[in-house]
Amino acid sequence: MQVSSLNEVKIYSLSCGKSLPEWLSDRKKRALQKKDVDVRRRIELIQDFEMPTVCTTIKVSKDGQYILATGTYKPRVRCYDTYQLSLKFERCLDSEVVTFEILSDDYSKIVFLHNDRYIEFHSQSGFYYKTRIPKFGRDFSYHYPSCDLYFVGASSEVYRLNLEQGRYLNPLQTDAAENNVCDINSVHGLFATGTIEGRVECWDPRTRNRVGLLDCALNSVTADSEINSLPTISALKFNGALTMAVGTTTGQVLLYDLRSDKPLLVKDHQYGLPIKSVHFQDSLDLILSADSRIVKMWNKNSGKIFTSLEPEHDLNDVCLYPNSGMLLTANETPKMGIYYIPVLGPAPRWCSFLDNLTEELEENPESTVYDDYKFVTKKDLENLGLTHLIGSPFLRAYMHGFFMDIRLYHKVKLMVNPFAYEEYRKDKIRQKIEETRAQRVQLKKLPKVNKELALKLIEEEEEKQKSTWKKKVKSLPNILTDDRFKVMFENPDFQVDEESEEFRLLNPLVSKISEKRKKKLRLLEQQELREKEEEEEPEGKPSDAESSESSDDEKAWVEEVRKQRRLLQQEEKVKRQERLKEDQQTVLKPQFYEIKAGEEFRSFKDSATKQKLMNKTLEDRLKIEAKNGTLSVSDTTVGSKQLTFTLKRSEQQKKQQEAEKLHRQERKRLRRSAGHLKSRHKRGRSFH
Repeated sequence: MQVSSLNEVKIYSLSCGKSLPEWLSDRKKRALQKKDVDVRRRIELIQDFEMPTVCTTIKVSKDGQYILATGTYKPRVRCYDTYQLSLKFERCLDSEVVTFEILSDDYSKIVFLHNDRYIEFHSQSGFYYKTRIPKFGRDFSYHYPSCDLYFVGASSEVYRLNLEQGRYLNPLQTDAAENNVCDINSVHGLFATGTIEGRVECWDPRTRNRVGLLDCALNSVTADSEINSLPTISALKFNGALTMAVGTTTGQVLLYDLRSDKPLLVKDHQYGLPIKSVHFQDSLDLILSADSRIVKMWNKNSGKIFTSLEPEHDLNDVCLYPNSGMLLTANETPKMGIYYIPVLGPAPRWCSFLDNLTEELEENPESTVYDDYKFVTKKDLENLGLTHLIGSPFLRAYMHGFFMDIRLYHKVKLMVNPFAYEEYRKDKIRQKIEETRAQRVQLKKLPKVNKELALKLIEEEEEKQKSTWKKKVKSLPNILTDDRFKVMFENPDFQVDEESEEFRLLNPLVSKISEKRKKKLRLLEQQELREKEEEEEPEGKPSDAESSESSDDEKAWVEEVRKQRRLLQQEEKVKRQERLKEDQQTVLKPQFYEIKAGEEFRSFKDSATKQKLMNKTLEDRLKIEAKNGTLSVSDTTVGSKQLTFTLKRSEQQKKQQEAEKLHRQERKRLRRSAGHLKSRHKRGRSFH
């Protein structure tokens, strides 16, 4: 038994026990029950409560004594007697069952809807009668006062089969192209069908007229929900005389009062999966809605989640045992699920011992299938030297490998590799040493991209730490540790180009500093190549040498700037000469211009007139633009006029202005540096 808890609500999974392979003999199973504590303590509430492959639907009879389930393959129905806790009978069918209904209090009258349009009636003794409907059916409901079966499916008509007369009646004509689900209110007999267009049509069986229409697709769209397709109706359930719950294929559950066309509450499962079933729990005012992944239990007044249940496999159907806290599920797996939630209600009468048992249980981890057996491939057997056991009782062939006893596997593995424990011990010791090393001062591990920039940032960070230690100033975050800038040190596209014009103009200002960093980089790379496990940094130059070189830097930086400017001018001159040679080699071809439809041809003197217009004063241009209607005039909030226009400049003028701007900036730098050098020389003379 597995115990889970959500919102302090304990859920006991009674079907999650230790599984044993089917190919084990009864004698072996009995021996395992004697030896293995987990096998002996597992709870098998109902014997053989499973299907060969998949279970599709599951229901409980009205008297609560019988549980009926349908599944495949081969298509069949199984009936379990809860008083005997075992299988009562099993009947195989011709085709798979879409859904079924128990018409009597026990299992004596059952109606099955097959996926090949057949309707099959079973009595207590077995098969009774079979008939067929015109279209493929998807759901049906039974109207007890008139003994009518209402079938909905891939048609706009609702087919009616009267069981008292034994014949079909006139169908109900709906406005929908297809109908997915239907239900009949047990209080006043209102029939409702959910359509593929996302609507619910309500009919009165007494007059066979439609009495209401609900547009659930429009109401299911909320501000928080994300819907990519049209919500169609996939589940429908009445509760009492006035309440109805509707489930959609996009994962919303809408709660309606029949007196209003607006939903009282819209609950979104947030998975985007179709709602499989909806059930009401009256004692706690809860609604149980299930899709293929999860069963959610929430309050029908507030929509607050009470608890949820998420099985290991996909769900096909959910059944709430009446007047109890037991939940039965049909899954995409052979074993059917049995869950007990004590908060919802007491255990059923036939398993009242669960109330005493659950008080002593503790949470246990989920056990895996075949815990006592190890799956090995042929390659694993070759490594272990056990290929001679193939075909013997020690190996059980399964798919592309074999099952073998886990104890035999461990013994052989220990014999093949006797030093496995020593290797494991060494790995643990190595991990402990690495954890302690992480706390020590580590070497500077520079990134592969922009190493010099990273070293500069590390040096600045060290200076900041020293200053914060002395002055206790709040330090800013480092770029190296910031995730927003990590791409700059990983992607080669962000590598600083030292051959670019901007870098070469700024480089003389930081040339000596960059040379020192390059020397440090070389030292660090050499140290990493020699000894990777060293923990101390390589020592750089002494402070005296650095101070002696600083004065030389200040004297020669102006010459470096001029030198770089000369080199850039020479490179630009070479590029211009190459462009001239290319232009001379190219042969000019005549250009043809196409005039669009509706336009008149004008002379080539337009450019000359535009140039003359640009040379005129602002007043003349405003007058000309006002005449042409190109001037935009707008009123401001204060009441004055605002003129808006754009000045057009040629590319040559733009380049000339940019060059003049750069020239002015360069001259300002030179003046500042010259003044700085003069002041330093004056200070030196006064000192001497």
